[in-house]
Amino acid sequence: MSLTYSRYLKLDELLSLQQPLSGGSDGPEHDETLFIVIHQVYELWFKQVLHELDHLSELFDGSVDPPNAPSRILATLRRILTILKTMVAQIDILETMTPISFGSFRSRLETASGFQSPQFRELEFVLGLRRKDMLSYHLENPAAHQRLLRRLREPTLYQRFLRYLVRAGHEIPARVLEPYEDGQPPSSAILRRTLIGIYRGDDRLTQMCERLVDFDEGLQEWRYRHVKMVERTLGGKPGTGRSAGVAMLRKTLFQPLFPDLWAIRTEL
Repeated sequence: MSLTYSRYLKLDELLSLQQPLSGGSDGPEHDETLFIVIHQVYELWFKQVLHELDHLSELFDGSVDPPNAPSRILATLRRILTILKTMVAQIDILETMTPISFGSFRSRLETASGFQSPQFRELEFVLGLRRKDMLSYHLENPAAHQRLLRRLREPTLYQRFLRYLVRAGHEIPARVLEPYEDGQPPSSAILRRTLIGIYRGDDRLTQMCERLVDFDEGLQEWRYRHVKMVERTLGGKPGTGRSAGVAMLRKTLFQPLFPDLWAIRTEL
């Protein structure tokens, strides 16, 4: 049997995964299919972003060290940024769904919530936004729980970048390279001086820093658009899965992944 487009992409299996829970004499609610497709697509993009971040980590670590490593690093960051822009644009599609149309099937979601996405939590852990208590939400999924635990024990992407700077001969305080399982990336005056020196004297490393800032800004943009979409759809109602809804999501805004790269702007 020859390989075909459908067999290669397993289209029959893929297209059978959209199974609305709403029903009745008139069939499923129309917008539930859109809701499922959008969130499945988000999970596929999360998978690809994690794949790219793992490759970026290898490049920063030197575990793969092609002659054009700096160019590969920049190319990988550009790809991630392009994916983030696509993820933000998908919110425009979700916002075509009115509060009433979402309400027509919302009760069927029961305790399910995007808050439970193991891949998005992986993404946060890789990027340095870490809360060990989040592991408790994934005990029923042992494979996901193990992935998250492994991510918590690994250096963050930013720490891998800082180690890359150490190998390039730059002074980085040991404190910011220490592992942590709770909290946000630590900040350091010594590190900021080093970064200012890079911006004033190393164009290639400056480009890497700027792409990391773009990444940080892109993720914050996605969070903001997501919060406004939820507010537009739910208002002040509790979120699905008995979460606090918009009030909880607002707390995730304006948390920089790379605080020192923002802090140095005043001194450049």
